[in-house]
Amino acid sequence: MRPIIGITSYVLPASWGVWTDLPTALVPHDYTEAVRLAGGRAVLLPPDDLDADVLDRIDGLVLAGGPDLEPSLYGQDRGPHTVTHPDRDAAELLLLRAALDRDLPVLGVCRGMQLLTVAAGGSLHQHLPDVLGHEKHRPGPGVYGSQLAVLDPGSRIAALMGEDLTINCFHHQGVADPGSLTVTGRAADGLPEVVEDPERRFVLGVQWHPEVSRDHRFFGALVAAASKELTQACADR
Repeated sequence: MRPIIGITSYVLPASWGVWTDLPTALVPHDYTEAVRLAGGRAVLLPPDDLDADVLDRIDGLVLAGGPDLEPSLYGQDRGPHTVTHPDRDAAELLLLRAALDRDLPVLGVCRGMQLLTVAAGGSLHQHLPDVLGHEKHRPGPGVYGSQLAVLDPGSRIAALMGEDLTINCFHHQGVADPGSLTVTGRAADGLPEVVEDPERRFVLGVQWHPEVSRDHRFFGALVAAASKELTQACADR
């Protein structure tokens, strides 16, 4: 059996065939294909803040990228560059907190890393150019910034990355305070690019987009952790 990996999804207007601008639950295919190539079975999780019961039926969770988090979640007023989807915030925080309670394997990508940070009591910079004085983390519309990560020796991320430290990021917000999480990787300008929770089996957040290159290092590690979750669940039955 392949482990089932839930992927949080956007709800945005989309068009296909004769249909135009229909509200649609979607994620870029890169996410689902990265999970499939790593040996998992991807399912989409549209925003739903009624309960977290779906966690009974999945073995791992991917917090996908997307819009900014509502700043009130970390004690700030909304800045002029911040664009939020509060319905997604509420649904994903419910799922994430329940997943952490269960020690379910979690991979946070870009916004997903920021969600992990906020759930851990941390905070964000709302617009990095105001803090860093440059736009290397989001060079332009639809253009990924290519950088080299600086990783902590002995960390999970260092073991996964090996010698290839190139990251492809697209974000205008970033982690200011990681809360209870551990920062294990940074960009050259010092901005946190990786957070981990060493107290849990597999909780990893990266500020870049490994799904774009179908990076087996990350999705393979998630699927491996989820496979152990599945094996344990079958044994418990």
